[in-house]
Formats: sequence, C-alpha cells, structure tokens
Amino acid sequence: MDLDAFIRERLPLAPTPGIPEVRLHRATPRSGLMRLAEADPGFGSPYWARPWGGGLAMARHILDNPEMVAGRRVLDLGAGGGLVAISAALAGASRACAADIDPYALIATRLNAAANAVEVETVLGDLTTGDVPDADLILVGDLFYEQDLATRVTAYLERCRGAGIAVLIGDPWRVFLPAGRLVLLAEYPVSDFGDPEGAVRRAGVFTLAA
Repeated sequence: MDLDAFIRERLPLAPTPGIPEVRLHRATPRSGLMRLAEADPGFGSPYWARPWGGGLAMARHILDNPEMVAGRRVLDLGAGGGLVAISAALAGASRACAADIDPYALIATRLNAAANAVEVETVLGDLTTGDVPDADLILVGDLFYEQDLATRVTAYLERCRGAGIAVLIGDPWRVFLPAGRLVLLAEYPVSDFGDPEGAVRRAGVFTLAA
C-alpha cells in the first residue's frame, strides 16, 4: 500500500482547531484507517491521526511566544503527526526534530511538514532508553496517559534537564502527569483525543523545574 497516497487521499488536509496557522492531515470517520490495520499486522493505535490536547496547547503557546524556540535546536518527543515540531519550525527554531516509536507517525509528520512548507527531521525509536539528545529544548505533548510510560518519560526528561536541556510539557492534567515537578506557564482550552465532538477542557504548558 502506498502510505503517502493513502494519507493524502483519506486524511483531509485542514487547519488545526485553535491553530489555523498549521494544516494537518487528520482522520475522519470515513478515513478507513482499519484498512491500514488489515494490511499491516504491526499497525498500532493511530494516535498520530488526530491532534491531542497537550500538543494543541503547546503549539499555540509556541506560536504565540516564538522567542521560546527561535534559534534553538528543538526535539519533539512522541511527536505523533508532528504538530509541535511544525509549530516550532514556523516559530523560528534553528532545527526541528520529531521523534516517535510509530513509523506511521513519522510518515504523517513528513507529509504535514511539507504541507506547511517547513523542514522537520524525523527519528524513529524510543529515545528514553538512550543518551540525552543533541538539543537545546525538548517539547513533550501528551506522554503521561499511562503510568509506565509516564515514569519512563519523566526519568528521561530529568536526565535531560540535568544535562542543561530545557523542557516544556503540554498536557491536559492527566492523572500521571508529574505535576509536583512542574511549573505552569499557561493554560488553553482544547479538545483532546477521544473527547466527544465539541467537548473542551483545559490543557497546561509547563516547564520542568531544575
């Protein structure tokens, strides 16, 4: 199956809710993502096919405060469809890199970056098991939805922070968010992945305390 063609044809390109500056290929009820699952036994949950609340808050914050990323080497950890990395590139990051464990996510990121006329590097793999990255700033949206994942990500971010890398987190106050280690910068109204149509909740953008 031609995945590029499938995404272009079946996931319409449209402005992102609350972030009209960024257009994304987003799934609809008619996208037929089940066809990908049927064609590939390794196909996982298509988290990349829709923006999540924390990523929406982070992207809005970056675009409204471009000085946070301008001229910096930025890593979007758990990038999904690349919304945050694309926003960082639009806001003037010297390098924007998107990392994810799902190869489908990185295909979507590449197509979304091209649609927004920005360059985003992609890295496939779980970076939390390796060394700290070559980056000035790590952006993390929505990686605290499971306890084991949240524990692993928090430990990795603390290692990165100890190495002098700044960390920003976007999250709609999920239960496994390490809120006691974070400083709230701003909140935004968002619709989160899996919420009913029209539902709105608050999502925060945080720094990881040194």
